Amino acid sequence: MNLPVTAIHHVWILHQMTDQTLVHLTLFFTALLIVVILGLSLGIFSGISHRWGGILIQSLNIIEMIPDIALLLLLIPITGIGAVPTITAAVLYSLLPIVRNTSIGLLSVRPELIENGTALGMTEREILMRIRLPLALPLIACGMRTAVVYTMGIVTLGGIIGARGLGAVLQAGITRNNMTVILVAGIWIGILAVLMDLIAAGGERILSLKYGDRS
Repeated sequence: MNLPVTAIHHVWILHQMTDQTLVHLTLFFTALLIVVILGLSLGIFSGISHRWGGILIQSLNIIEMIPDIALLLLLIPITGIGAVPTITAAVLYSLLPIVRNTSIGLLSVRPELIENGTALGMTEREILMRIRLPLALPLIACGMRTAVVYTMGIVTLGGIIGARGLGAVLQAGITRNNMTVILVAGIWIGILAVLMDLIAAGGERILSLKYGDRS
């Protein structure tokens, strides 16, 4: 199905897609920032505390098994509708890859590197910050790339529970059975998702080249 420029322009103006794109990206980056900060913190905790770390990752695995739309709906009685449940669901759903990869990355550092740090008189904290964490960055970046995909998907679904953004435009097209709106919104969401993934992939590659263990 070919979309004439005039039809695209009409849909763009009618549905205020510039404003909706800004809302969409605001939701996306807000959720992603929370996911990265919380995921790194919990991942470090998981890597340090084997017992509680295992329980944490199992708990996140259970959350991951819940369908994303069901998770959104389960949050509505607690948080109401709109941006809050959307961001909350995106955070909960996207935590696992970062927490798991951070934990695995910290634990997979070669023992001889840790022994060298200890021999130099480094404390556990210094070993964590100067050896373990830098060498874990490529794997952490891989987890972040996965979180980017998850977050974009949840933010798009948030349009059905009043979060606005491009998901709301897509939902409007589905409700009215307007294929032009569906295609314009869907293609634009796809372009943004691919763009975010490419940026994340570029960051992952840079960190892999700089910190990857080439032994």
